[in-house]
Amino acid sequence: MDKTDAPVDAPVGNPDAAEGAATVVDPRLLIREQGFGGYITEFKRKISGGDLGSIPVVVGLAIIAVVFQSMNSEFLSAKNISDIATSMVATGMMAVGIIFVLLLGEIDLSVGSVSGVSGALVAVLSVTQGMNEWLAILVAIVSGAVMGAIHGFFFARIGAPAFAVTLAGLLFWLGFMLQLLGDSGTINLDGDGVVGKLTTYYFTDVAAAYGLAAIAVIGYFAAAFLDTRRREAAGIPSRPIADIAVRTGVLAVFAFAAAYMFNQYRGLPLALVLFLIVLVGTDFVLRRTAYGRKIFALGGSVEASRRAGINVTAIRISVFSIAGTFAAIGGLFWASKIAAANQGSGTGDLLMNVIAAAVIGGTSLFGGRGRTWNALLGVMVIVSIQYGLSLEGIATPIQYMVTGAVLLATVVIDSVTRKTQKTAGRA
Repeated sequence: MDKTDAPVDAPVGNPDAAEGAATVVDPRLLIREQGFGGYITEFKRKISGGDLGSIPVVVGLAIIAVVFQSMNSEFLSAKNISDIATSMVATGMMAVGIIFVLLLGEIDLSVGSVSGVSGALVAVLSVTQGMNEWLAILVAIVSGAVMGAIHGFFFARIGAPAFAVTLAGLLFWLGFMLQLLGDSGTINLDGDGVVGKLTTYYFTDVAAAYGLAAIAVIGYFAAAFLDTRRREAAGIPSRPIADIAVRTGVLAVFAFAAAYMFNQYRGLPLALVLFLIVLVGTDFVLRRTAYGRKIFALGGSVEASRRAGINVTAIRISVFSIAGTFAAIGGLFWASKIAAANQGSGTGDLLMNVIAAAVIGGTSLFGGRGRTWNALLGVMVIVSIQYGLSLEGIATPIQYMVTGAVLLATVVIDSVTRKTQKTAGRA
């Protein structure tokens, strides 16, 4: 009799093997079944499998805070924390766009120059040409998206390496920015204008900071709770309510502590609010939409994605367009920070800091792993190091060396983690 004709209730050839297979339990269920012991077991499983998540960067931030606070009591002051929160937004915005590209396993070297063009466009159009500032901002952001799409076209459609294409973009757009600025090289912005207030406006009412903290905590709990209910209804592993409550409690402590510190200085920075909105929105796109899943799929395997029916060319072009868009937005925040557009915009160590922020935050250089929240963690590390060293009067060369060492350590951890996951059969 053919195997396909065997009755469904036929005896199993190896009962012992079948029994062993039936007792296999999803490791994520250990938390529910073993309580606190389940957390320990799950943590060990993740470490042995190379799934470190955000643990290294969180530990790094804690070490940075302890070390610099012991060196200078002003490091954790309300003013310094507020300054760090405002200063990190420009780099953080650009890092969000870079994360989309890194998820594909590619790189974009043009974001610094694109950000400089964005600031120059706003300055020229709104100050020199007298265009409405909101319209000038829109033109700058759309231009960033177009510039990114051009890079994506040459990479995805023509087949040129992304490294070479974006390196050419870095040089071309840098020259275009210098051409826009003209002989003077600097155009000052109105400090009371829309761009000027991006990094100078604060919500001074104490209710603003505490209200945002409350919204963040309630929103996180609601999202996690609804996700658990949805998973339970589908019969798949989910977080227990106790786990959600603990995570929500930890978030509440940090959120309200930050709100308290902001209110001790000038209030809640507008720049930080906008950055958090971007992080929430982009995280939703990556984790909760079909488009986001296609990006992760491409980062895992281009050929498998193509066979699955994904339009590889369209996704690649759109991702580089997103990188250009956020580079332009970051350029607006840089212009706001210095209240001008000049020849130094988008140059110097900006590009390296953007890429470093994404990688240090936990986004893999090999593609397929990362979240936009990594931009927040990574840029906090970089800017905290810069501010901590500046408080001690340590020279810029040392700051570069320290940041480079941190980046190298992160890349090494990423590489070791990847090898460990392959050994454990998880990559």
